[in-house]
Amino acid sequence: MITSVAWRNIWRNPLRSGIIIAAITIGMFAGVFSATFLKGWMNQRLEVGVETETSHIQIHHPKYLENFDINQFIPNGVELSKRIASQHTINGVSPRITIQSMIASAETGTGVKIMGIVPEKEKSVTNLSQFISEGDYFEGVSRNPIVIGKKLAEKLKIKLRSKVVITLQDSQGNITGGAFRVCGIFDTTNSMFEETNVFVRFSDLARLSQMPDGAVHEVIVHLNDQQFLEKTTNNLQTKYDQLEVLNWKELTPELGYLNEIGNLYTYIFVIIILLALGFGIINTMLMVVMERVKEIGMLMAIGMGKIRIFLMLMLETTLLTLTGGAIGILLGLGASKALEEHGINLSNYAQGLEDFGYSSIIFPVIEPEMVIVIIILVILTGIIASIYPARKALKYNPAEAIRTE
Repeated sequence: MITSVAWRNIWRNPLRSGIIIAAITIGMFAGVFSATFLKGWMNQRLEVGVETETSHIQIHHPKYLENFDINQFIPNGVELSKRIASQHTINGVSPRITIQSMIASAETGTGVKIMGIVPEKEKSVTNLSQFISEGDYFEGVSRNPIVIGKKLAEKLKIKLRSKVVITLQDSQGNITGGAFRVCGIFDTTNSMFEETNVFVRFSDLARLSQMPDGAVHEVIVHLNDQQFLEKTTNNLQTKYDQLEVLNWKELTPELGYLNEIGNLYTYIFVIIILLALGFGIINTMLMVVMERVKEIGMLMAIGMGKIRIFLMLMLETTLLTLTGGAIGILLGLGASKALEEHGINLSNYAQGLEDFGYSSIIFPVIEPEMVIVIIILVILTGIIASIYPARKALKYNPAEAIRTE
């Protein structure tokens, strides 16, 4: 009964109630939509970082990452990669030779990291082959093919099937070089990655650098599921304790931090919105209480207990908040769902975003946990905002309140 009375009381002044509900709706729509937008943005950067750039786990010689010395290799790396691939949590393993080198075209040159890969095995650990925008992934060029990034191609002023020269120091300490022909150009959302990484065939780079047979600088491991990351990392660290086994969280801690801080910023943003709305709700309910002093006094005089009056006013505030909150959340989820397939195009800012590794097309992501937390925060806001106006009503003296005009 109190609930139905509280609901009718809300609509005694439709304009005022409508305005506050509209304000809550707009606020919650902005909060939910911003949360799904930010989550999608962070997830896309994380996915590109893991699936395109680092994969899940990398294995190196313990001293290799200190200075990328060509002679800090894993002697039996190719055989090691075959043994690792047999684990049930792993769906792909790829050996690599990785050397810091110079690349030059007829126009200019620059420093890059050249990676010698086995193309078919590499497809099982990264999705780089899916980002080929021109040419093919190690097809179309029979001798010394090379795959480079779009930004590097622009910097070197070259195009598909152009010739480039790689210069490096081999394992014997000699400066050597080789001519390669561009067979493919990849275009990711990370300009820095495109500009500093090139890919050649494992056998070509092994021959050029005079690496011992079967030696590799890193073994890249891709998992069936992200949930196996810690378990598989620990297993590999225990089994190959003479090598350095690192997962993507250790190799690129900024990616994990980015995901965590994204969630934190989302909740902070929603809480700020609810705090602002909370003060508006309190102000509205105080006006309601002041307008109904005589009515509240009469209710007290005819025997309605203070607890029931307190609950009635709390319910009015909570229902007001929940109505606006529910509409806002549903609208926010609806807008996010509608944009899930085609995304939000920020192409006007593409250059700046890609310089930091972010895509210019954002696909919102709806997480049930996030929606539940926001719903709980809305309910708490309604309850907390109702306490002060309801307590103020209980301080009225029935005899004095009835005489109030």
